[in-house]
Amino acid sequence: MAEPRLLPERPRHAVVLGLVAVLAALVVAALGVRYAGASEPGGVDARIAGALYGVEPPWRSVALAMDSLGEPVGAAALVVPIVAGCLLLRRPRAAAFVVVGVAAAVGTATLLKHLAGRTIHGDNLSYPSGHTAFATSLALVVAMVATRRAAGTLFVFAAALVVGAVMGWAQVALGAHYPTDVLGGWCTALAVVPATAWLVDRTADQLRRSRP
Repeated sequence: MAEPRLLPERPRHAVVLGLVAVLAALVVAALGVRYAGASEPGGVDARIAGALYGVEPPWRSVALAMDSLGEPVGAAALVVPIVAGCLLLRRPRAAAFVVVGVAAAVGTATLLKHLAGRTIHGDNLSYPSGHTAFATSLALVVAMVATRRAAGTLFVFAAALVVGAVMGWAQVALGAHYPTDVLGGWCTALAVVPATAWLVDRTADQLRRSRP
């Protein structure tokens, strides 16, 4: 039995994912241009960060725990078991998607940081948030792999919203990023992951057809 495709079988659901990806890419580009080379928060940043920054225990511990999951060791602790589970279930396409989807989102965020040149706390590049891009992309790929129902698209976006919001809150609460950095990281994942799913599907289908 062939492994199911990553993108939804119903065209309208795939179109929704595509439209969201395009809109997210436009938001990333617009914010990148707006805050290119900046080293101070914008007006919206200041108001939101003022309300969230400096959380007290036990919420600070929660924020630190979330932040640690975006670091290399924490990220590996999340990704490796998920990939192993996909392989045990004989879903190599899903395993490849988890690795490539997350790596593409984080890699894109890193590249955009150097292009935008926005900084925080001195010369630390901040836009877009790599932690938020990682968490959101991981939520997206897992949700896309886990669901095949008609309501799957709604589930995928809900997962991305919740996980991205929690990681974004942690980044702002700890003062690691401006709120618009978080939005940029979230949108980076929304733009990159559906495109990665299409690429993985296309490559896997071609490999399957080429087998004797």
